[in-house]
Amino acid sequence: MAQTLESIRNGVDTNQLFGTLDAIKAQPELARFQFRARNTWLGGAHNRNHVKSFYGALQEDATRTETFVIDAGEPAILCGTDTGPNPAEILLSALASCLTTSLVYVAAARGVTLTEVSSTVDGDLDVQGGLGLDDEVRNGFSAIHVSFHVRGDAPAAVLEQLVRRARERSVVFDSVLHGVPVTVSATAD
Repeated sequence: MAQTLESIRNGVDTNQLFGTLDAIKAQPELARFQFRARNTWLGGAHNRNHVKSFYGALQEDATRTETFVIDAGEPAILCGTDTGPNPAEILLSALASCLTTSLVYVAAARGVTLTEVSSTVDGDLDVQGGLGLDDEVRNGFSAIHVSFHVRGDAPAAVLEQLVRRARERSVVFDSVLHGVPVTVSATAD
């Protein structure tokens, strides 16, 4: 009896996943990407992000036909009008999303079928720093806590190992944990 390997696991085409890994191993320059977001202020604390184009695999990508739009704002208690999540909440969402995607890819590559993945991400923040009220208080989060609930066809110890491996592979987790050089420039008219 011939063995048939399931090529779609957790919604991931594992043949494509392993093909991508093999292509990058053979030609490492394919791994260099530049992702982009464009932002426009709309008034008050309301601004809008547009995400569409990126560079990857040695070329400008043209596969996205639509632009992703993410509005940002602030809650009323921080002088906003709730036009969208605030930037700190978007960062927490990006962290949760990246860890989840990494987890799903790792599980698919290791032959584990997931039936449920959910997470809660909390960020502790003292706004005195960002508001300029106390120079001794950090502007950013003082701590971020991520808690996963995972179910699948593997023992709990294996599922927990997948979460640890996802943490090791997550781009956003690495960027938050280790920091990244950021340059800010401006043109003014």
